[in-house]
Amino acid sequence: MRMLVLGSGNQGTACAFDLLSTTEANVTLADYRLGSLPSFLEDFKGERLTLQQVDVRDEALTRELIEGHDAVMSAVPYYFNFDLAKLAVDAGAHFSDLGGNTEIVRQQETLNDKAVSQGVSVVVDCGLAPGMVNILAADGIARVGKAVSVKLFVGGLPQNPEPPLNYQIVYSLEGALDYYTTPSWVVRDGKPVEVDPLSELEDVVFPDPVGTLEAFHTAGGLSTMPWEFENEVETMEYKTLRYPGHAHIMHAIRELGLLSDETLDVKGTEVVPRDVFIAAVDPKLRKPEGQDLVALRVAVKGENGSTVSYSLLDRYDATHGISAMMRTTGYSLAITGQMQVAGDAGGPGVRPAFKGIDAAKYITALAQRGIKIEIEES
Repeated sequence: MRMLVLGSGNQGTACAFDLLSTTEANVTLADYRLGSLPSFLEDFKGERLTLQQVDVRDEALTRELIEGHDAVMSAVPYYFNFDLAKLAVDAGAHFSDLGGNTEIVRQQETLNDKAVSQGVSVVVDCGLAPGMVNILAADGIARVGKAVSVKLFVGGLPQNPEPPLNYQIVYSLEGALDYYTTPSWVVRDGKPVEVDPLSELEDVVFPDPVGTLEAFHTAGGLSTMPWEFENEVETMEYKTLRYPGHAHIMHAIRELGLLSDETLDVKGTEVVPRDVFIAAVDPKLRKPEGQDLVALRVAVKGENGSTVSYSLLDRYDATHGISAMMRTTGYSLAITGQMQVAGDAGGPGVRPAFKGIDAAKYITALAQRGIKIEIEES
């Protein structure tokens, strides 16, 4: 099995590590800039791990690189994913990505007929959220029959929070701010509607020492689910989890205009408030020694009163130096690629992870990596 991972950042390197440590696959890790490898990959270099410099904007070189690989896993920014999926399908390779942008997913869906004719699958939105949380939600809907309410909660958090935000960057501050400023699609009365990000706070309780977290609307986590389950589910929503008080502060920052991307004149210099905010705050929220955790809860209620819930608390892997966010996101992508090659991803064609991935096998694969989903049914 030959696997190609595009992107050598946190999620790409975690994806490569999972492939190398759980299978006998030969892995190519490719990026425009290949810096020093994280220590957890060093032992594989020169054996089953090959490094390749490539600019994914160069279609000819990228297409040539894809040739000979069974599957491509994209851990590069979402806006490259349509073109990369197209190249993979043309080359006869399976493709999966971390997704997160519904417009790109819709573009990828236009590749369905070609993917079917090529006998390959394109599985999108395969990270944590969207990704893992959606697979669990779809499994819960299948278990209860007619679902009335589907609620998804996910948060990447520091194990040792520090004020004032009680937050540390686990991937990208710019990406987090997108979620705080972009309207969120939910399902209300069976119809997709938009709600304001950072709104409708509620408490979600986890075992100590995590305890009570606050949950609020953010964009992107449901992916295409509001349209897939239109008129089938009365209520469906995705909320981000943070330590209490975070949403209040971020809402005030947003309302003061500090997250605006409109240019202002400041003493004769044009500045973008959002860029200034990121430049000032980003260094303060990066905690190189800070260990993180991922909290997840999915709650599904059926029309007949039946319920199923999924819970997860995953923590930083101190042995390998791999964050919980890297484990739950990068490993999820790697599992998807493996399942595609094994034929457990719904067959040829284009689909989001929640429609193609075999949930039982996926949950088992996570457990084998120490990512244990607790399931309760009543």
